Amino acid sequence: MESPAVTFTLAYVVFAVCFVFTPNEFHSAGITVQNLLSGWLGSEDTAFIHYHVRRTTATVLVHSLLPLGYYIGMCFAAPEKQLYYVYAASDGWRICALVALILPTVTSILALYWSQKRWRNHPLARTLSHHALPQSDWRVVASSINTEFRRIDKFATGVPGARVIVTDTWVMKVTTYKVYVAQQQDIHLTVTESRQHEPSPDSNTPVQFITIRVASINPSVKPFDIRLNSTEYGELREKLHAPIRNAANVVIHQSLSDMFLDTFRSLVEVNNVYQLPSNQELEPCIGCMQTNANIKLVKYCQEPNEGECQPCYCRPMWCLTCMGKWFASRQDQQHPETWLSSQVPCPTCRARFCIVDVCIIR
Repeated sequence: MESPAVTFTLAYVVFAVCFVFTPNEFHSAGITVQNLLSGWLGSEDTAFIHYHVRRTTATVLVHSLLPLGYYIGMCFAAPEKQLYYVYAASDGWRICALVALILPTVTSILALYWSQKRWRNHPLARTLSHHALPQSDWRVVASSINTEFRRIDKFATGVPGARVIVTDTWVMKVTTYKVYVAQQQDIHLTVTESRQHEPSPDSNTPVQFITIRVASINPSVKPFDIRLNSTEYGELREKLHAPIRNAANVVIHQSLSDMFLDTFRSLVEVNNVYQLPSNQELEPCIGCMQTNANIKLVKYCQEPNEGECQPCYCRPMWCLTCMGKWFASRQDQQHPETWLSSQVPCPTCRARFCIVDVCIIR
């Protein structure tokens, strides 16, 4: 091929690869299927399942047009090949033209089939139907997922082509062409692999990515893998109801805050307990609003008038996890060796306390 054709081919290959796998630069520039067709796709926050039903369909259609785009572009980049007239082109280019026409035709027929009966034939709809009750259908399951996705306490991580989303009831993996869904009460989780990467620009420590196999006891639900940074492992574990089995004996390097939170919990569990008065009721934790407050600050480290710690007269307002996160957030991040022995102010009345003063309510 002559120079213009070579230049166009190289440029188009780079564009096609970036358009399919979508690096951050393309996302920032808005060169994505989601952005180009945002008016038709709607909002993910409003209707998560219906959004991805349309998105996966549109993605398959748009990506199938890339070979046709290349052929049309070559008509201009190499006019001497007479690609406008397919019958006059070489056998190789005729095959290219045939593939470029057949691919979008097949995907269009497939998309039309998926959209029949209000998208009931779509692979995601069929997946959800496996989770539906006998007298129900996939739309009821979709409505439940849409509601949970709108909550702010969901766990979400990953790049756009491989996002992991965990809600109170569901574990989901969103990829370019497919959405995997499993119900938390039906799954077994297993750490299968760990990969260490060089230090990232934002950190001086190596980055560890772990792979977790999600297998459902429902035979109609195929197992799938989720991949995430080891520093997010603690947050994921908090959101999951099922334990994660470490079959590969992987040493998971959690973030400093996650490791401290585990230690904080273990130390508080051996502290004195606080007996809640019979006339007092526990209210939801004001930090997360997900669980009832279950700790009370009582000065046990020293006598009432000794030391830096002070009596706290607040009613129980925080859960153990939120208080641990508060304690960690007030520490000197450069000197983690001082965290366990330090004092921090109560998040409501500012009375100083240490870990010994944190009491679980019985």
